[in-house]
Amino acid sequence: MNGNTPVLALKGVSKSFGPVQALSDVDFEVHDREVVALVGDNGAGKSTLVKTIAGIHPPDSGSISFEGKEVHITKPTDAVALGIATVYQDLALADNLDVVENLFLGREEVGHGLAGVVRQMDEVDMEKRTGELLSRLAVTIVNLRAEVGTLSGGQRQQTAIARSLLGDPKVVVLDEPTAALGVRQTAQVLELIKRLRDDEGHGVVVISHNLADVFEVADRVFVLRLGRKAGEFSAEDTSQEEVVAAITGAEFGRNGDTAGGEK
Repeated sequence: MNGNTPVLALKGVSKSFGPVQALSDVDFEVHDREVVALVGDNGAGKSTLVKTIAGIHPPDSGSISFEGKEVHITKPTDAVALGIATVYQDLALADNLDVVENLFLGREEVGHGLAGVVRQMDEVDMEKRTGELLSRLAVTIVNLRAEVGTLSGGQRQQTAIARSLLGDPKVVVLDEPTAALGVRQTAQVLELIKRLRDDEGHGVVVISHNLADVFEVADRVFVLRLGRKAGEFSAEDTSQEEVVAAITGAEFGRNGDTAGGEK
């Protein structure tokens, strides 16, 4: 895969639910070492696009390519096998389990017991791998054996993101990762997103309503409106006002400039 080939590319993707056209002819892509923010009003099609990428809602038409090759994502396991990890807003963490147990839930490492007959979870290795992963990501969790239900919102988000990395994905999709977090916790999560891009080399898709957070981490901003692409902007060459205009469909600037154009 050359440097100009996106790791994930959707071309002409459409999806409807009965009479409701959720996505219409959408082109969307993300490259390695890039954060793409997906923004739009409620009902714009963001969740449907994410669930299409994640294999929950296979597209009705269009194509999906991964690392330059056309693929068919018809179920979540297809996306995971390709290297697409999705962290949803509800995080799906088990509050009564500790950090290590949450990271390895459903993928527990098993060691050989006495004479190779009795098999048991390799707690020591799982804890070691958890510590190494969180250290690499500079995650701010001191006690790996603390129950997740006792952690702060930012630490819970960090735990969910770290869990998504165990399968060594190429693309990480984060659904509202800073929603309902305080200022300090938001800063921790945003720093983690930057490390996913800069240190780990992932392509990252961030869905967010918070444009301040978007401009803090995003390289590009992709706007959906009523299921269609309404604009795509380089974060360093645009403004929040221009993005808001694309989200709402309002005109922006003078001389007939509108928000829907490419940047």
